[in-house]
Amino acid sequence: MAAPCSRMASRPIWQFITNVRRTGLKHTGVRQISLGSACRAATQTRSKTESVASPWKLYGAVCLQRLPVISQERNPIEDQFAELMHQMELERSLLSDHEQRLLEDSERMTRKQADNYDSDEEEADYGGQETITAQDQEDTWEQKLKHFQPALRDRDVGGTPLGSVERCLGDSLVLLVQQTVGKETIWLLPQAQWEAGETLRQTAERGLSSLPEADFKATFLGNTPCGVYRYTFPKEVRTERCVGAKVFFFKAFLSAGSASQKEPFLWVKKTELQGYLKPAYLEKVDRFILNL
Repeated sequence: MAAPCSRMASRPIWQFITNVRRTGLKHTGVRQISLGSACRAATQTRSKTESVASPWKLYGAVCLQRLPVISQERNPIEDQFAELMHQMELERSLLSDHEQRLLEDSERMTRKQADNYDSDEEEADYGGQETITAQDQEDTWEQKLKHFQPALRDRDVGGTPLGSVERCLGDSLVLLVQQTVGKETIWLLPQAQWEAGETLRQTAERGLSSLPEADFKATFLGNTPCGVYRYTFPKEVRTERCVGAKVFFFKAFLSAGSASQKEPFLWVKKTELQGYLKPAYLEKVDRFILNL
């Protein structure tokens, strides 16, 4: 036992480490990999991944809605229910000051017609002033009411243009703009092409703020798209690097703003969208537009 140990001790230390490494590799089957080769392979893979561009163009669009300004017209059932509630409230309510005056005036007229009526006492109660009865006030109010002309609820009667934000005040309206896509001019929701360094919501906001001669202030409802529409380009335009486009929609409510009537803008109701949008586009948009 002493001889092998003495021979091992007499060898240089580097030969001993080399023998141990070879023995371990022989039994475990582990293959040595160069660290430089692994780094080069990872770098090449990353560069290839980054160099591959998406074949889809990305767009951010905004569904801008103008909420109703006045209440909507009631249907016959709502009219009957409102009349019933008014009658119940009237029966359970107390007399108003004007109704109290009508009763007092009626009692006063009854006392005047009595045989024991004392005019001096009556004038002392009212200070000798001429009394204006509640019925006289009602007659005056009725005369003023005859000359009062209430404003029209529906301003479209006078021919309000579709580009005006003041039309259909009792309904919710959606903004449409006219844009050129390829060789065709169509109606769409306001949109813009995505640029590197911005989020899709920022793209949608830029598409709304970049409208010519328009100053719309909108309140966006979150940072997540409410819908997406994907379409492929025609064969004569389609390439391997550009197959089509994906449009991501964001919802927003109009808070303030106006636009020039000269620009191609439309404020339409949900029921009027089918007359302006293409069927495939309308199918995606109709899912998230609320008819408030």
